[in-house]
Amino acid sequence: PCRHHEVVGYCSQADQRVVDEAIAAAQEAYKSWRLTSFRERSLYLLKAAQVMRRRKREFIAWQIYEAGKNWAEADGEFNEAVDFLEMYARQAIKLEESRELVSLPGLDNRLEYLPLGIGVIISPWNFPLAILTGMTTSAIVTGNTVLVKPSSLTPVIASKFVEVMREVNVPDGVLNFVPGSSGEIGDYMVRHQDVNFISFTGSKDVGLHIDEIAHLRIPGQRWMKRVVAEMGGKN
Repeated sequence: PCRHHEVVGYCSQADQRVVDEAIAAAQEAYKSWRLTSFRERSLYLLKAAQVMRRRKREFIAWQIYEAGKNWAEADGEFNEAVDFLEMYARQAIKLEESRELVSLPGLDNRLEYLPLGIGVIISPWNFPLAILTGMTTSAIVTGNTVLVKPSSLTPVIASKFVEVMREVNVPDGVLNFVPGSSGEIGDYMVRHQDVNFISFTGSKDVGLHIDEIAHLRIPGQRWMKRVVAEMGGKN
């Protein structure tokens, strides 16, 4: 990053039209993805963990090259990303297991976990692989479909993660990659009537802004949006 004139990579810049296309794709994929079992969705994450282990040196190098991490921190973050894949896969499988519920005469009691719908994942520059991996895979393994918007400072690392998910054949529309300007597409995605939740990691000011606009009621909105925000300072 200290070499300001060095080109690390090229990445597309999504505008509002592309966001609309991504949301439409996520809606279509959600129809079938939500009906797949937790175990089936978990297998994609476990396969992705295997692929990432095979490409470990490459992912470490990209973090150093694009984000300026040192070798030790890049290695640690890579391991954290793989841990997220395996942990969320195993936790999702547990959600499919039966639970003992209160049983009374004439009462049929059942517990069922349902996905929220379409989400927006907004990841930071300082942990461009691990946090992006954790927020994205925890959402899709539980049956949601997502739009992934990485930090404008580290889109190449994010694109490499998307490559892995394509390699393990995650169905089209489940994960939609929308790098771009926060000023142009950030608010548009957050307030979109068809977006049901936002997962964000970044500054306090941006997190509070997202929380504020996400909870303004808009015409055509069917659900109350959920916001998960890990912010600078004390979260």
